[in-house]
Amino acid sequence: MILGTRGSALAIAQADLVTRMLEEKGHELTRNVIKTSGDVFTDRPLHEVAGVGVFVRELDDRMIEGEVDIAVHSMKDLPTVRPPELAIAAVLKRDSPYDVLLTADGSTLDELPDGAIIGTTSMRRRAQLLRYRPDLNVEDLRGNINTRIQKLEAGQYDGILLAEAGLQRMGWEMDVQRLPAEAFCPSANQGTIVVVTRAEDEAERACSVLNHDRSRMETEVERLLITEVEGGCIVPIGSFARMNEDGDEIHVLVEVLAVDGTREIRIEDDIPVKNYREHALSIGRMLVEMGGKELVREAVCLMSGCDEE
Repeated sequence: MILGTRGSALAIAQADLVTRMLEEKGHELTRNVIKTSGDVFTDRPLHEVAGVGVFVRELDDRMIEGEVDIAVHSMKDLPTVRPPELAIAAVLKRDSPYDVLLTADGSTLDELPDGAIIGTTSMRRRAQLLRYRPDLNVEDLRGNINTRIQKLEAGQYDGILLAEAGLQRMGWEMDVQRLPAEAFCPSANQGTIVVVTRAEDEAERACSVLNHDRSRMETEVERLLITEVEGGCIVPIGSFARMNEDGDEIHVLVEVLAVDGTREIRIEDDIPVKNYREHALSIGRMLVEMGGKELVREAVCLMSGCDEE
């Protein structure tokens, strides 16, 4: 079977993990490294690269055309609406879902001086940072994980925000501050690797044994919570779900923010595992009724340069 992946160090690390897991099951794989538009246009913020799923589309197309059998993605990059020809064959056990702050001098978020320059690609992280510390200067930070850290070390930023899972997958132990989900609600599916194949294909059957049921349920809930606001991954939306130890309830936190962090629509609740889809969709509708979709439209308009009526 042919496994397709992006060529960044993190993408390769994720692909290597899935390859090892499948080889342990007796399967033979070859790798096809594919450069996506998100990798090519590194001179601009992600929201200026056309469309959603910028790291996923090309791999989807190659799979539909039969060039690759398996694709490995960070699940937060996977668009909610998927081609019907493709299937989520497996959701791996989730790594850390949290954001971390890495600073040049080891300062925590509270210790940074007024006006400190913080780099992030994410509009969600930008909004949450400005909500927490409106005095900070938040600047765009593109490039793979190695490049981002190099820019910090070169003195271009006082600190940068990263997903903790990325550092874990690279095997790097760094002096970072983990940011609490209460103030920095993660993106839906952050910290999760997803394996995509053609639907009802031999590769789907082979990869399905890698699925982690709890992680799959939690990530599905996170997607359902934000389905109605239709924001995608480029606007300031956080969605986080965690099953309790008894396995009968899921704690959910979902929020939509203004780009400058000055306003928010936020819901936190516990839903039963039984009929969890219905309950998650109900919370998503509440988010819309409270004005979540208006904040999303405002963010999209600001980022695209349109004029609101």
